[in-house]
Amino acid sequence: MSKENRIRIIIGHYGSGKTEFSINYAVKLAKEGKKVALVDLDVVNLYFRSREKEEILNELGIKVISSSIKASAVDIPAISAEAYGPLEDSTFDTILDVGGDPAGARVLGRYHELLKDGEYEMYYVLNANRPETSTVEKAVGYLNGIEGIARAKVTGIINNTHMLKSTTVEDVMKGQKLASELSQKLDIPIKYIVALEDVAKKLPEDLEGEIFPIKLYMREDWML
Repeated sequence: MSKENRIRIIIGHYGSGKTEFSINYAVKLAKEGKKVALVDLDVVNLYFRSREKEEILNELGIKVISSSIKASAVDIPAISAEAYGPLEDSTFDTILDVGGDPAGARVLGRYHELLKDGEYEMYYVLNANRPETSTVEKAVGYLNGIEGIARAKVTGIINNTHMLKSTTVEDVMKGQKLASELSQKLDIPIKYIVALEDVAKKLPEDLEGEIFPIKLYMREDWML
C-alpha cells in the first residue's frame, strides 16, 4: 500500500460492498504488522455489519468497536465511547465503516474535532452495478450528500463494482470506466480497484489505482 493517513473513513451506498472492503482492508493492515482498529459506525443497516465478524477479526489482532450494547443480532443506534480511543491514539491504524447513505454519515459529526483536514483519508466505495450510483451524475450527487453531512471530504475513490460471487472482469472494468469519469470530474484519485482474488489476477496491470484482491468474509459459503 502507498502511504496513507492512519485514519481511514469508508463510505458508500448500501450494497456497494463497503463493509466487505473495510474488513479486508483491516485484515491486510493487520497482516502488515499494523495495530488495527475497525470501528463499526453503521447505525442504519442491521445486516452485514462488520461487528458480526468480531471473533474472526479479534483472532487476527484487530480491535472491533461497534454498538455499546453487545448483541450482534440487535440493531441499536448507539456507538460505544470506545471509538474515541483509536481515533486519539496515534499508534492505531483506524478504519471507520460508516452507514451507507448520507443520513448514516451523520454519526461522523460527533468525531468532527478529531478529523482534521490532511490527517485522514475518506474513501468513496463505488459499485457501478447499483442503480443509485450507476451514472456520474448520480455518483456525484451521492458523494456530495455524504460530504455535506459528514463535514469531511472524500480523498479517494474505490472501484468495487461487483455481482458478489458472480463478479467478472467485465463488471470490474465497467466500474473502472465510471470511476475514471468520476475521478476526472471531481479531481479525486482512484485509490483501489477491488475484486475477488481469482478475478483480480485477470485484470490489466496498467489501471489507475492499486488492484486490491479480497475474500468474501460477509458471505457464507452457501450464499450466492
